[in-house]
Amino acid sequence: MVGKLPEEEHPIKAFGWAARDQSGVLSPFKFSRRATGEKDVQFKVLYCGMCHSDLHMVKNEWGNTQYPLVPGHEIVGIVTEVGSKVEKYKVGDRVGVGCMVGSCRSCDSCHNNLENYCPSMILTYGAKYYDGTTTYGGYSDIMKQEALERLGADSFLVSTDQDELKGAMGTFDGIIDTVSAVHPIVPLLGLLKSSGKLVMVGAPEKPLELPAFSLIMGRKIVGGSCIGGMKETQEMIDFAAKHNIKADVEVIPADYVNTAMERMLKSDVRYRFVIDVANTMKSSS
Repeated sequence: MVGKLPEEEHPIKAFGWAARDQSGVLSPFKFSRRATGEKDVQFKVLYCGMCHSDLHMVKNEWGNTQYPLVPGHEIVGIVTEVGSKVEKYKVGDRVGVGCMVGSCRSCDSCHNNLENYCPSMILTYGAKYYDGTTTYGGYSDIMKQEALERLGADSFLVSTDQDELKGAMGTFDGIIDTVSAVHPIVPLLGLLKSSGKLVMVGAPEKPLELPAFSLIMGRKIVGGSCIGGMKETQEMIDFAAKHNIKADVEVIPADYVNTAMERMLKSDVRYRFVIDVANTMKSSS
């Protein structure tokens, strides 16, 4: 039996940009979204950020991509419809969606506001929803001085400068490693004090080498952290709003996404590409 085409699975017609194979090239794509359920919030996508994990996924560098893939999990939009049992949101509210769109709500992780560790967590794109259909993402409808003066850093260390690294050995209490490409861990461990912690939030496409003696002799710890649960995410948004923390972005049209992917691979962006979905993503029909 031949399955339904993506644009026929659900009643709400949608349009985006999708990767069809490991080349990672994105092109216009028609699909569909389900009708708004009693606990659902439907919204019009205004903007969507581009994450390095999108690059990993469109090229299947993590080995779990199912094509066609509409990436995008940094989404901002305006609510257009809410289900009958939705209380927190109303039509016209500005909302955001991150890496996940669902969880079981019944496991220990969910009960502890850690939905991001739920075994049944549903990712925003490239995953299967409860009805077995695919989720689609939001690609649809001078450095040192800058860090010190604009970003509020007290000091700044360039990881490729061996002299600077040598002078900073054993001075860090902790490091949050956001690098999504393969990189050496030993120099970072050398920066940590005894009992220091290296927390990884970036996800390289290949395993990293972890030297046992660097950990044992310094009583150092390497761990990881996966995004945040709903409670933590709301706290982060509230904190950013209270302290007027804003992101530096480069807004791009939808048809620039492939060039943006190439530039992101070269670290040629300060500091986030954001697709203007509402104004530049148009269906051909």
